[in-house]
Amino acid sequence: MRKITYAQAISEATCIMMEADPNVVLMGIGMDYSSGVFGTTNEAFIKFGSSRVIDTPAMENALTGIAIGSATVGLKPVIVHARNDFMLLSLDQLLNVSAKWNYMFDGNAGSLPIVTRAIIGRGWGQGATHSQSIQSILAHFPGLRVVMPSNPADAKGMLLSAWKCLDPIVILEHRSLFSIEGEVDEGMEFTDLDSAKVVRQGEDITIVATSVCVYESLLIASELSNLGISVEVVDLRIIQPIDRSTILDSVKKTGRLLIYDTSWVNFGVGAEIAAIVAETDSLNLKTPVVRMGQLGVPAPVSKPLEDQHYPTSKSVLDIIQRMMSREIAVIRTIPSVTRSFQGPY
Repeated sequence: MRKITYAQAISEATCIMMEADPNVVLMGIGMDYSSGVFGTTNEAFIKFGSSRVIDTPAMENALTGIAIGSATVGLKPVIVHARNDFMLLSLDQLLNVSAKWNYMFDGNAGSLPIVTRAIIGRGWGQGATHSQSIQSILAHFPGLRVVMPSNPADAKGMLLSAWKCLDPIVILEHRSLFSIEGEVDEGMEFTDLDSAKVVRQGEDITIVATSVCVYESLLIASELSNLGISVEVVDLRIIQPIDRSTILDSVKKTGRLLIYDTSWVNFGVGAEIAAIVAETDSLNLKTPVVRMGQLGVPAPVSKPLEDQHYPTSKSVLDIIQRMMSREIAVIRTIPSVTRSFQGPY
């Protein structure tokens, strides 16, 4: 199977669904830029033009309202936010209208098949307002699907599945993943929007990870296998609705759980997973559950402080060492994909 980048996979899925469905329209800031939101929208703009790939002013709340209105008359809007931080301005429309639509009208007012793509995570020196990951805020509200693809195949498959989904859905894409390559089918392959996925089998400890943390967890698991520690990595993928059974089956097998998320630890996705485990009998945990993510302060701009703010492979290994009650001699430095990000945003 051929290999393409995460960005190319999103661009390919976008063109496939726009070719197949004339009701699909793309809307957002920078749609017609040559950079095309990290290369994910420029191919569609070239193929379908400004009538279907619509560059908008900075009006996130109004943009979401326009998308809701267009969805009620048969269009299938795909909104793109170059930063999920700015998407916060659209939450009134997204959470109070689209997420509640089917519940309020009992299905008698049609559906709102709105797809929202939003880019999350740190770059370099992005600071407090340009580096956040807001999945736990979004997932808190019933009626909205929230997904976080960690690899090119899921980036394509989830966007195609979102196109067919009648629920409003938010796809959160980490900026550090756009250049990552992976095997991707050339056809119209759909990704399940309900299930997590075990991406590496293991026996000693489970890591449940989100987005770019999955990529880094796999590197860590590979390194630890050389040291006799068997790590199972679960790609959570779907934040809402969360897949309890895959998580619990893995933890029941290993007896240890480390949750590795892109956002803050407090009140986050990790807290929900920890609660699911705590509320389940007969897991026979060997150690307490551990959550890893950003420190409980806004992200700094200073690089030395930024390096302290986010988990690193070393900090993850230190936690695993404690959970396994043994010393771990790291053979080599494990690279971090987030440190290779070059911008422009």
